[in-house]
Amino acid sequence: MKAAIIRRYGGPEVLEFTDVAPPVPKDDEVVVKVHAASINPIDWQIREGLVKMFIRPKFPAILGCDLAGEIVEVGKAATRLKVGDRVFAMMPHDWGAQAELVALPERLVALKPDNLTMVEAGSVGATAVTAVHALRDSAKLTAGKQVLVNGASGGVGIFAVQVAKDLGAHVTAVCGAASFDLVKSLGADVAIDYKTTDFTKSQTQFDVVFDCIGNQPHGACKPVMRGKWVHLTTMPKGKAFLRSLLNPLTKTRVVPMIAKATPDRIEYIRSALETGRLKTVVDKVFPTASIVEAQAYSKAGRAKGKIVLTFER
Repeated sequence: MKAAIIRRYGGPEVLEFTDVAPPVPKDDEVVVKVHAASINPIDWQIREGLVKMFIRPKFPAILGCDLAGEIVEVGKAATRLKVGDRVFAMMPHDWGAQAELVALPERLVALKPDNLTMVEAGSVGATAVTAVHALRDSAKLTAGKQVLVNGASGGVGIFAVQVAKDLGAHVTAVCGAASFDLVKSLGADVAIDYKTTDFTKSQTQFDVVFDCIGNQPHGACKPVMRGKWVHLTTMPKGKAFLRSLLNPLTKTRVVPMIAKATPDRIEYIRSALETGRLKTVVDKVFPTASIVEAQAYSKAGRAKGKIVLTFER
């Protein structure tokens, strides 16, 4: 089978789309024939070795977090799903999805809602899980809280806005003015243009700040956070990890987000997608042969929503 792999850390030149051995499922796993898989910032961060402090794939490593496709094989102990089911999932680690066939634990796989295409379902995984893990489970967000999402039009941001709204929060979205209509359609109550306004000088005070792009650390955000505030970041620096060690001793918390898929989070997302409480936003679709271009587009930071690879059949 074909897969997107790296054999070492490096630039775009280390990316290969080449033949690898097909997966053999463990007893509790299913094999999915992948139709669509996301490109996320973590892909090129892993490739460049930027996150090897906490993510160390074994080379040669298949990239990719999210996928959608059709089950073609089930392990002996996998009883909930069957061959032919159309599904979506996030890999239990942050790699392995960008291949024609993928094996992963059945408990982390959900039936694809009928109202989503394969491309849309393939855009969900890691970013939606990150938003749920961060806001519902780490921040313990409740109705009426003030939440600010920095990078609201990006992959994690679009789901963070929606999850915060689904949990009953008042949501302020920070993004470019060109994305105001998008984030407001997803539930944002207020939109701030990062090009003209520094939100850290806002008169509004926030209970939760979710920095989805890593350019506003907790120190910069302190002036606009109140009470038992929580600062979450998807791109933590060393200071964030150090400050997080003090969380048990303080009323305020800094949370470096390393998202983990769980059956509960996957089910929340599936139900919310099926009922329309969560919507997908796909910015651009690339064929697998254009993976270098797709990663470059992700790294440029211009995407409004998700970037998706499709597998030609």
